[in-house]
Amino acid sequence: MKVVLIHTSPVSLNDLKALFKEIVPEVEMVNIIDDSLLDEVKKVGHINSSIISRMCSYVQVAKTLEPDLIFNQCSSVGEAFDIARTQASCKTLKIDEPMAEKAVELGSKIGVVATVASTMAPSCNLVRRKALEAGKEVEVREYLVNGALDILMSGDVQKHNELVIEVIRKAEEENDVVVLAQGSMTAILPLLTETTKPILTSPRLAVERVRKELGL
Repeated sequence: MKVVLIHTSPVSLNDLKALFKEIVPEVEMVNIIDDSLLDEVKKVGHINSSIISRMCSYVQVAKTLEPDLIFNQCSSVGEAFDIARTQASCKTLKIDEPMAEKAVELGSKIGVVATVASTMAPSCNLVRRKALEAGKEVEVREYLVNGALDILMSGDVQKHNELVIEVIRKAEEENDVVVLAQGSMTAILPLLTETTKPILTSPRLAVERVRKELGL
């Protein structure tokens, strides 16, 4: 079986490769990376016709590889993928969908922590949509650590972690469950000792969902 992943950054690539090897070792993983997508959505603050067009093109490219599933890695362009996935002839998955469903299952007050402003609205909208599908009322609160992803990509992992952990602690105090909108925040989990609320990240939940979707 084959899964094609569409990335907007190489930041999560190695982590996802490790998760695929652990959880779905029998699946071939093919990666398409276009970091201009993330740069553009960060610059304009939302998806636009250019981003949607490129995402649709990548889904078309993915189709030529005859995958069993097409996987969108980036929350910031998730709503562009929602449009592009309608052209797919196979199963599709956004990295943050299983996480949003789990958050709705676990609580009514949901804190969303993001390190890129452009990720906040689509991540919160996804949680609200999953709550609507589940027939549950939720309150979604936003916690933006603006610029933290840029700090991480510059190589200052410690500074990134310090900034994000401070905000996670605040969100933890004020909510039933905390959602980490960027997959790149997964590395922080071992540093979050003595948590009192569920702290959810997307990569592992998403790859576990891949296994389920492929019937493995």
